Amino acid sequence: MALVRDRLFKISLALGALWICLFPTFVFSQAPFYQGKTITIVQGRDPGGTGDMRVRALLPFLQKYIPGNPTIVNEYMPGGGSRKAANHIYKSARPDGLTIGNASSGMVAVAVLGEKGVLYDLDKFFYLGSPFSSHHAVFVSRKEAGLSSIEKLRAAAGIRIGGQSVGFSTYIEGRLFAYILGLKEPRFVTGYGGAELDPALMRGEIDARATSADTVLRRNPEWLEKGLVDFHALIEVPKGDKHPHFAPLPELESFAKSEKDRKLMMMQRAFRVTGQPFILPPGTPKDRVDILQEAFRKTYKDPEFHKEYKKFTADDPTPLMPEDHERAIREIPREPEVVDVFKKLVGAGPLPPR
Repeated sequence: MALVRDRLFKISLALGALWICLFPTFVFSQAPFYQGKTITIVQGRDPGGTGDMRVRALLPFLQKYIPGNPTIVNEYMPGGGSRKAANHIYKSARPDGLTIGNASSGMVAVAVLGEKGVLYDLDKFFYLGSPFSSHHAVFVSRKEAGLSSIEKLRAAAGIRIGGQSVGFSTYIEGRLFAYILGLKEPRFVTGYGGAELDPALMRGEIDARATSADTVLRRNPEWLEKGLVDFHALIEVPKGDKHPHFAPLPELESFAKSEKDRKLMMMQRAFRVTGQPFILPPGTPKDRVDILQEAFRKTYKDPEFHKEYKKFTADDPTPLMPEDHERAIREIPREPEVVDVFKKLVGAGPLPPR
């Protein structure tokens, strides 16, 4: 009997040794999937701009928080307001968790508005959030134009509103301000570079423009100190996010006359709040999606990331978490009537009738 037990024990040891040799990862703790791997972030832009700086501020923190500390590299794929990069992530990138897309918010707008060249379905990406989501657009007119109130704005015909180019964010915001405020036959003057619009306003080449509240404080403090402009209204992104300096201004939605107007505002906020989306292709394994989403969450919450982000961009981050990003995409109004009016707002033609 003792001999049988001894033989069984020896057989058990032999089988155990064989199991360890054949299946070592089941016996010892598995190495993290990302250990020794390289993650490529495909950016829908050229290198060197603010969008690129936002990504670069993230990289060391992502590497820190992704188990296995993978190498992370950038690849640049400009074109079509990030359409080219989004199409690549959707149709060509392997869904293995090693390729992440990063696009501008234009990627969302062109898809919802049904623009040409969109080969992706917004609702099938996995979202990893955005390093910024807050934005405050203000509508200003030069003091010498004498448009010191909403009533005077509405009474004046042919107000010249400046913008960079058709479809540019401040151009769209200027058109939306004019539409919701009910301005009379406004004229939209385009072709300016971003840095040229403010001097053009001061010279009287244009009467009004939409701009960022933070840009005013950073680049044009004399507008406030010397009273060179009149501030009329602002757009809060997200809704209810009061700007510490411009909180007394009326929010543009308070001038909405219909549910359609309110949905146009909701659509504009959604396009802005999505920020600079990080995306994974459809079919990415859930465990890798979970790993990456958690790494982005930890990065966005890290106080050291906030410091680095400000060094790179001169702005404070306003992160949008992955789950909030997915919800923001789902909640964008997509009714044909609203989409049709918004497309006319962002276009070059006259404002649609209200």
